[in-house]
Formats: sequence, structure tokens, C-alpha cells
Amino acid sequence: MDTIRTPEHETLREAVRGVCARFPGAYWRQLDRERQYPAEFVKALTDAGYLAALIPKEYGGMGLGVTEAGIILEEVNRSGGSASACHAQMYIMAALLRHGSEEQKRRYLLKIARGNLRLQAFSITEPEAGSDTTSIRTFAKRDASGYVVSGHKNWTSRIEHSDLLMLLARTAPRQAENRAQGISLFLVDLREIRRNQPAALEIRPVRTMFNYATTEVLYKEMRIPADSLIGTEGEGFRYVIDGWNAERILLAAECIGDGYWFIEKAVAYAKSREVFGAPLGRNQGIQFPLARAYSAICAADMMRYRAAALFDSDARCGAEANMAKLLASEASWQAANVCLDTHGGNGFVDEYDVERKFRETRLYQIAPVSNNLVLAHLATHVLGLPRSY
Repeated sequence: MDTIRTPEHETLREAVRGVCARFPGAYWRQLDRERQYPAEFVKALTDAGYLAALIPKEYGGMGLGVTEAGIILEEVNRSGGSASACHAQMYIMAALLRHGSEEQKRRYLLKIARGNLRLQAFSITEPEAGSDTTSIRTFAKRDASGYVVSGHKNWTSRIEHSDLLMLLARTAPRQAENRAQGISLFLVDLREIRRNQPAALEIRPVRTMFNYATTEVLYKEMRIPADSLIGTEGEGFRYVIDGWNAERILLAAECIGDGYWFIEKAVAYAKSREVFGAPLGRNQGIQFPLARAYSAICAADMMRYRAAALFDSDARCGAEANMAKLLASEASWQAANVCLDTHGGNGFVDEYDVERKFRETRLYQIAPVSNNLVLAHLATHVLGLPRSY
């Protein structure tokens, strides 16, 4: 754990803070009101190289690990912004880097690193299947020229702001004895689809309680070339697990960033706000909840680093990644409530940014996976209890 606060990490933090400082609360509030995508912010992060953090140097990236990528996303949220606008380009990388062909890497990674291509969309979840990913029905039928994809996805976020799409679809019917077999992963060039098959892709924007740029997507006999396939046909479920572990770790880092933001915001307010002739923060009714929330964030932070270290060393980290996401999402929500309580009525006023961040951080207990499913995973795969689903 002595590596948590290395000089290199502190330098990275300071540099990311410098970019984020150009996008204050007023910027994010305006986007939130209008439900607009933060294109300028994403471009700034891209130009600085941070969205290419996980891309190896030989492909034009920074060649960093999930540990450093987590620091980047943490600092975005800790600055008062929202990394949800661009985090997918990081966690999607795991499946491409570990299972993509050399030709796919050379075709796409350098352009992604330079900002010429955007990889922000991951299309997995379906209305009927929900969290039961092995029950997806979207089907990619093989023919002489490639695959024909038909199906219905939801929660395919940022597809309207992405040039490439990671798509999970069945290439064989579901088998009772091996539900995960027969699912394949594809990297789809959306530019080609929009140019040559616009009717094959129907996108329906979904308005949510916060600014997330999410959509439903209908694939209507969408044709994709055979070389869109990542790895071996039928093994895609195994490939996305790598992405899921990275996703859980990185979103835990975002929660940590939110948590520290809430604590710092509440502490500053408690010091400056005077009631009954004394600073609000003198009262133990304010102090103790803040101290508890801060302790929870720090504890979750340690698990985040543990999971990231395992991932970066190619060690098994499913349990740690899930625990990091569980603990960090609960800690950030605890901090959010304490921050809102500390601000009282002012916490509901948008110019304080508390209510916006409050809405944003609530997501992480539900996505990318419900905390109840995390608990079920830990109970079954770590504690050895009977499977409940």
C-alpha cells in the first residue's frame, strides 16, 4: 500500500486537476439543465492524452494501468465534474487489448489515442434480460460476407457520441448446460453503418434523472464484416468479464472522487456557515457524520487500489473488483447524504452543485451492476454458499 501515493501519481493528479479546473461547476450545471453532452471537456481530456491512458505506447497511448486510469477518473469527479461522459473508452479497452487481433489494434488504437476515433459505446444490456447477460437475444447470424445483427438493446450510452461500438450478441442459441457459450463480442464501425445502412440502426434517446446520454438501440438486420469479431466466436462472454472487472474498479474510483468531493464541500460549508453565533462545524451532529463518511471513503479507497493492483498484474481480481464497487458506491452515497444534510436547504439549490452530484452518485449502487448481485456473487463465489439465481 506504500505505492498508493507515489510521486508519479501525485504528478498525474495535479495535471488532471489542471484540465478539470477549466470546467467549473457552472459548466456542468448548464449541461445538466439542458441534458447536453460535455463535448468540450471530453475533447480536452482526449487532447491531454488521458482517455488513451490504457492504450500501450506502441499504439500511441500513455501505456498506464487501471490504477492510473482510476486516478484520472477519480480526479474528474473530485473536481465536481462527471467522468461518466467518457469512462467507457477506458474500461472497454480491456477486452480489445487482451482479446483483439493485432490487426484490430493497429487499425483502431492509434486513431483512438489521437482523438480521431471515439470508442464510447458498449451495447450489452437488453430490456428482457437485464442483469442476466446470458439471456440476451440480440443475434448475429453468420453469412458469406460477415454477420447480420438483429435485436434490441437498452442502456447503450454515448452511442450518439461514438465512432465505434462494442457489441455483445449471440451467435448460437442458448444452451441450458452452458448459458455463457455462444455469445460473441464485436467491434462495430458506426461510421460505416451510419453512412451505408442508416435504417439498420434506430437510436432512441432516454431521459434520466441526471445527464447520462443513454439510449435504447434497435438493430435491424445490420450487416457487419467478419473482421468485426473480437477473438473467437462464441467466447465473448468470457472476454467482457475482463472489461467488467476494469469497469467495476474504474467506477469505484469515480465513487471515491465523488465521496471526497462531498466531504470537502461539506467541510468547507460547515466551517464558513455560522448559526447561533458559531460555525456550523462546531456541532458534533455535523462533525460525527462527516467523520464516519470520510472513514468509509478512505476504507473503500484502499479496496479500490487493491483491486486495481491485482488487475494490473494480470491476477484474478473478480472478488476485489466487485467489493471495490460495492464499498465505494455505498461510501459515496453516505457522503452525499451527509453533504446534503450539512447544507440543509441550500443543498437543494443547484448553484451549490450538491443536488446534481447527489443525483449522479446514486447511479453507482445500480450500475454497472446492482449491489445485490455483487453480494450474491461474493456469497456464491467467495463464501461458497449455494447459488441463488
